Amino acid sequence: MYAERMSLDETYTRTALNRLRVASVLDSLATEQWDTMSLCAGWTVRHVAAHLVQPMLVGFTRFFATSLRYRGDTAATVNHLTGKIAGRQPGELIDLLREHAYDRVNPPRVGPMGPFAETCIHLRDIALPLALDANVPLDDWHQLLIYLCSTDVAPSLVPRQRVDGLRLRATDISWRHGSGPEVTGTAEAIAMTITGRSVALADLHGPGTSILSSRI
Repeated sequence: MYAERMSLDETYTRTALNRLRVASVLDSLATEQWDTMSLCAGWTVRHVAAHLVQPMLVGFTRFFATSLRYRGDTAATVNHLTGKIAGRQPGELIDLLREHAYDRVNPPRVGPMGPFAETCIHLRDIALPLALDANVPLDDWHQLLIYLCSTDVAPSLVPRQRVDGLRLRATDISWRHGSGPEVTGTAEAIAMTITGRSVALADLHGPGTSILSSRI
């Protein structure tokens, strides 16, 4: 029922493999598809690709200096840096993602699990609007759910109290969390929903779904 959390080395390895999966998906796109809106509000596929290489290209010093311009607003800082990197050509972004796939980054506040989470979620942020059959391994979703519903999850990924008082149960893996009105669905659908992708609500069922929907 409750798989062990993966080691730090495994986290980095899975993150690297997912970056390579995303790079392969991006490499298959036509030029116009890069301008398709992703599931990330205000971001095109190009922006998501840029964001995935941002941790490897932007060190803490530059990030901190940029954040001062936005009075410490992390979301605004990330959006600014992503926009800058998104000005690069698609081929360059793909090459950068592959070149830095195995980089071990440990961003402040989110740690190594942050990049891992983003590779899982952002792959689907790109693939779903383009109706592409591209995904990460099911066990990655399992590991991600363990993290997303833990006490050490970054609030930027899952805000505090979003899943409080709900019983979440995946239908494609042996995983459940919490107690209260039940929400059931695939591991992917649960992970995408609790990280703010309301489009995934359509794939969830149970009396707790409406409660979860009101918190997105």
